Amino acid sequence: MKIILLASNPKLYSNRRIIEAARSRGHEVSFVNVGECYVKVDSNSSEIYFDEGKKIEKINYVIPRIKPAMTFYGSVIVRQFETIGVKCLNGADAIINSRDKLSTLQILAKHKFNIPTTSFANSSYETKDIIKLVGSSPLVIKLLEGTKGVGVVLAETNKAAESVINAFRSLKADILVQQYIKESKGQDIRCFVVGDEVVASMQRMAQEGEFRANIHLGAKAYAVDITEEERIMAIKAAKIMNLDVAGVDMVRSNSGSKILEINSSPGLEGIEGATGINVANKMIEFIEKNFSK
Repeated sequence: MKIILLASNPKLYSNRRIIEAARSRGHEVSFVNVGECYVKVDSNSSEIYFDEGKKIEKINYVIPRIKPAMTFYGSVIVRQFETIGVKCLNGADAIINSRDKLSTLQILAKHKFNIPTTSFANSSYETKDIIKLVGSSPLVIKLLEGTKGVGVVLAETNKAAESVINAFRSLKADILVQQYIKESKGQDIRCFVVGDEVVASMQRMAQEGEFRANIHLGAKAYAVDITEEERIMAIKAAKIMNLDVAGVDMVRSNSGSKILEINSSPGLEGIEGATGINVANKMIEFIEKNFSK
């Protein structure tokens, strides 16, 4: 099978592992920089090019690993592959929806998933009201399209929340205000979903004095046994978002596990290191099974 890994940096751990896994299973894999691709959109012959005029053709499968800064352009390229009939491990629309935290939560709420209470408004006149809608402080303020814990602030008081919200607004940033799950104590769970299976799961524990359980911010990761309810929730959430591969992040609360967000390009380093599971291989196995359908 001819596979393209569509990303920005071939040296990243996740990208290297996926290429290694595909090649070890006998596939021909090429790394293509998404930022160097360009397209011809035509009703008779839509095409994709890269590297000064090289036409991309005769490809069986694309694995998109689109970084946040390339979401719009990357989704254009992924959609072009879909247009010409190439299967993609996560489609363009699914990638776009998952990158927007509020869109993700709205989709999950529509399907009655357990999520933290969240509020959003355009005007600073509603600052006090959107804080009230979420409940009492402490509460979490998030940039709508932030990643890896960047742009996520814990406000200990309502006054502090107002200051942070208004500061973000002064920068023309879109933010959401979210219920803080105190009992999670700086811990969350990442379920790595591939197709109809949670292939690995880890618990991330924030550093002392930190509430964000992100590996990039120094959180420690451990293998964790999830409940059957959490397993079903993670798989169903990925399917609702039309994602073949997803990192479903949740916290355990007094009212059950709540989904925080869903990542369409979940990293492999933390979860493979914590669990010892060859997640990259699981992704290639899924492609092999899905391609034959």
